[in-house]
Amino acid sequence: MTEEEFDLIDELYFVQSYDYLKQELDWEDEKLLVILQKLIDKEWINCYSSPDEEIFDDPDIPNKGKTYFYLASKKGLLEHNAS
Repeated sequence: MTEEEFDLIDELYFVQSYDYLKQELDWEDEKLLVILQKLIDKEWINCYSSPDEEIFDDPDIPNKGKTYFYLASKKGLLEHNAS
């Protein structure tokens, strides 16, 4: 797990909006979207269209990632806590 992946998952113990992540991490949109996509590909985070509605198909992170909400998955939390 990279330092950026660790820092991002550290913010996702609860469902968080993209705007919250951007504010807390102070990363450029391009960097944040790329790392979110990597974590989704690794199944370390889950993606939501609203705080209550999980997206089970592949989310469109490049185009809609700024409108989504995110939460660390059990797999992601295990990796995070093992680091």
